[in-house]
Amino acid sequence: MTDLDLLHFEQLKKDVQGQYLKEYTPSQDDISKWKGIDIIYFQEDLRKKAKGNISEKSFYTYFKTSPVTKLPRIDMLNLLSIYAGYDSWYEFKKQHLFAGELLQENDDLEEEEITELEKTVTDSPQLPKTEIQPKKVEIKPHENVDLQKTNTENQQISNKTTQVNETEVSAVSPKKNFFKKNAWAFVTSILITITGLLGFKDVLFSKTYKYCFIDKDRGVSVINTLEIMVVKENESPLMYKIKPGDCFFYSTKDKNLKMRISAPFYEPLEVNRNLENAPEEEKIELKPDDYKMAVYYFSIKDIKGGNPEEQVALIKQKRNQLENLISNNAIIYQVYDNDTYGIERLDKQKYITLVTTPTTSLKNLSVIEMKKDANGKIISIKFKITSTDEKNK
Repeated sequence: MTDLDLLHFEQLKKDVQGQYLKEYTPSQDDISKWKGIDIIYFQEDLRKKAKGNISEKSFYTYFKTSPVTKLPRIDMLNLLSIYAGYDSWYEFKKQHLFAGELLQENDDLEEEEITELEKTVTDSPQLPKTEIQPKKVEIKPHENVDLQKTNTENQQISNKTTQVNETEVSAVSPKKNFFKKNAWAFVTSILITITGLLGFKDVLFSKTYKYCFIDKDRGVSVINTLEIMVVKENESPLMYKIKPGDCFFYSTKDKNLKMRISAPFYEPLEVNRNLENAPEEEKIELKPDDYKMAVYYFSIKDIKGGNPEEQVALIKQKRNQLENLISNNAIIYQVYDNDTYGIERLDKQKYITLVTTPTTSLKNLSVIEMKKDANGKIISIKFKITSTDEKNK
């Protein structure tokens, strides 16, 4: 260090002061009179433009005292030179030479330091000459560090940061433990919900439809027990029996419904419905079979007259009507609800005699099944005479 270096440093302080005054207005123009807030703003601007910092202690040491008796470290000189608009401390001195001053590259080193370096090189052992492979130098961006802070001070800051992070982690850990402990409860609840939906999906997603059946000619409920066959694709048909006057209720989640409806006195009917647009309630008309209805009517017709001659005439008329409607080869069965007779076969004449004999039991005659041929002749009858006690059940 020479006296010229001290003079150069005084020049550098003036340039630093001038650079700051271009953009800011401190409490005093003279840098040696700046106070706390001025120093803070200067440090901030130094970090922004030169990517470095000097401590408040260094500022008081080198800027509050003028002239100074010792130079700052070379890194601080370079930092201040960069802030003032120069590449380095050497470049600053190069552009501010005094008369007769010779500037050398190693002026930054004191004579004692140069002597010590020469001694170190002389005393070092002779090493074999080997070709040293150049190493890749990784260029790291400038870090915003305090040049006057020691390693010990920086280490304390790092420790404080670590303690803060540990505190944050410990604060978060109870939440994680809570979710871990209760995770099985959430999973179990979800599984129970899914199982319930699968178990009751038919009930939840099915829809109930109501179908009532009426006589197309008379506009009243059908007088026979209906047999309804629900046909499902790739499944066996489902059979239902509906009593006279009752409606048919059917629940399904299918989009289509196919029914085959039959009754002793009505023509068979096949019903197909697209349930996506179908109403929930519907009345279905069944066309009566005139031949079957006539046989039934004449079978249960009351032939009681006022005098014996009129009664005989009515019986004869009824027999003739049944003779015309029933085929000579008709197969006729009477069904019994007792252990002695399960079913009995009758021929045409025996059946006509049975239904033309005056008796109150004919009011309880119900036809189970009746079939006819292409000519309209009845070829099959299955009937039942219900007892009074059984009818009242």
